[in-house]
Amino acid sequence: MQPLTKVRSTKLDAVLLPLLAAVAGYVVWLFAVDLDYQWRWSSVLTMFARRDPETGALVANILTQGLLTTLKLSVWSMGLALIVGTLMGVAGSAVAGPGRRRGRLFWRLVAGSYVTFVRNTPPLVLIFLFYFFIGDQIMAWLGVEDMARGLSAPWQETLAFWAAPPARFTAFCSAVLTLALYEGAYIAEIVRAGILSVERGQWEAAYALGLSPRQRLVRVVLPQAFRRSVPSLAGQFIATIKASSIVSVISIPELTFQAMAVMASTSRVYEVWLTVFACYLALCLSLSLASRRLEAWFARRG
Repeated sequence: MQPLTKVRSTKLDAVLLPLLAAVAGYVVWLFAVDLDYQWRWSSVLTMFARRDPETGALVANILTQGLLTTLKLSVWSMGLALIVGTLMGVAGSAVAGPGRRRGRLFWRLVAGSYVTFVRNTPPLVLIFLFYFFIGDQIMAWLGVEDMARGLSAPWQETLAFWAAPPARFTAFCSAVLTLALYEGAYIAEIVRAGILSVERGQWEAAYALGLSPRQRLVRVVLPQAFRRSVPSLAGQFIATIKASSIVSVISIPELTFQAMAVMASTSRVYEVWLTVFACYLALCLSLSLASRRLEAWFARRG
């Protein structure tokens, strides 16, 4: 992996940045002066935490619960998308040469068809397809919700903590599967490109050492492919967080869905959506910063 290059500021940056800050400040000032609107942030900020009437302790309120649901959706979707994307990326990669992969035509067709179908279908359509077909039909036939409801109270609490309560478990699973398959198609292309970027000499060296095809792929090629794909994978994970807002259409109580409920109850339109904007921005910037740290760590290790 190439070492990260430091960006140096120039004299032009020293002029443009204050100018842009001044323009942004002027726009905000005009917005605050000319807008006939009474700001009431307290009615929205109290939706993050509330006092329990019985114990008096602070507990998560509706927006915090929505934020936690967004995190759970994103983490489960990211994990499953990485598995699906890696499998499809490996299946879709085939390069000729000593020791290199010659993937079977059937698996290459499966991977190519999956990527083509998903990338050319709107995610909202996939959400409805999975919700009404998998959630209402297949999971009902398998009795997933009945099994979740039949769990003991401690197990139901554990299920609600890590995923969703039994009453919303099938909808949560439908949302996770949809996001995972949708993002997995893009991750498949990232992984495939990472595999193809590994130098021919790496394949030949592993072949000369007598490693089996599986060992060559798992021990030599995939680690290098993932290291080179860190920025792209991080970008896709950020896209997963942003795409999670779509599942509000099937009544998953994530951040966007809860924000609409708060807006309906308080009539605070600007405060609600500016707060939601800040939450998503904080999540995505944190993940972006973490990916930069990971990329720098890989660069230091060579």
